[in-house]
Amino acid sequence: MSDYYGVLGVSRNASESEIRQAYRKLARQHHPDVNREDKSSEELFKSINEAYSVLSDQSKRRRYDRHGDNWEHSERLEQEQARGRRMGRFDWPDLSGEDGFATGTSGQGSIFDRLFSNLGGERAQPRPAEYPVQVTLEEADQGSLRVLGLESGRRIEVKIPAGVDTGSRVHIPARGTGQGEIYLVVSVRSHAGFQRQGKDLYSDVDVPLEDAILGGDVNVATLTGQVSLTIPPETPNGQRFRLAGRGMPDLNNPSNKGSLYATVKVTLPTGLSGQERELFQAIKALRNGANH
Repeated sequence: MSDYYGVLGVSRNASESEIRQAYRKLARQHHPDVNREDKSSEELFKSINEAYSVLSDQSKRRRYDRHGDNWEHSERLEQEQARGRRMGRFDWPDLSGEDGFATGTSGQGSIFDRLFSNLGGERAQPRPAEYPVQVTLEEADQGSLRVLGLESGRRIEVKIPAGVDTGSRVHIPARGTGQGEIYLVVSVRSHAGFQRQGKDLYSDVDVPLEDAILGGDVNVATLTGQVSLTIPPETPNGQRFRLAGRGMPDLNNPSNKGSLYATVKVTLPTGLSGQERELFQAIKALRNGANH
């Protein structure tokens, strides 16, 4: 390890003035032009200049005092130290080797070999754990909570956001788990009354024959209750109506909801009374007469 203070013959607490005076004295004494017969004077002169260039610069001197020969890499080193402290995984080895930076017992080389070979990227992170979570369509619409049992034995409460769909991955950061980051892999159960396509829902609505012919109001089920839908006269079977804002929320913007598409299923009357049957026969006769 180069001792710049020793080269200039000053103490580590020397002032700038003392360093400058020592340099001038040694530079005159060992200048190659003054010592033409001494071949070693040129190398010594270079060492004197190198020592002075570092110790005369406050920033370089501070880094040299802290990191020795590796002062030129100090910015990178300190960045790695800071990053290690933030992530809780940077360990210094025993600095007991001859050069002050010993090789570790793991056979991975010196600290600086290990440190700078990793520059430009983080150390390998453990892969996040994945936990399957199943929710109902109503829970996917409103959001829900689950108590999750982790591999460590710890139990944590996690939030399933509104708008998730089958295949959604909900990230739980490491600070909330005590064992590293995890992902909840969501599946949404099928629903008897609705089919889902993205943010939109599809359902059938039963409409009595008389309402389909004459028009009327029918109740349509949604995930949050029933709403009234006006059926215009002569609505055919299979007619589809769009109810805006009655679908599923957007996962990234829950206030933005899709639509509910209600398809009319005309229901035929059963158990007709004699009078009702006569009325239908009269309608049939009228319709046949009109057609002829």
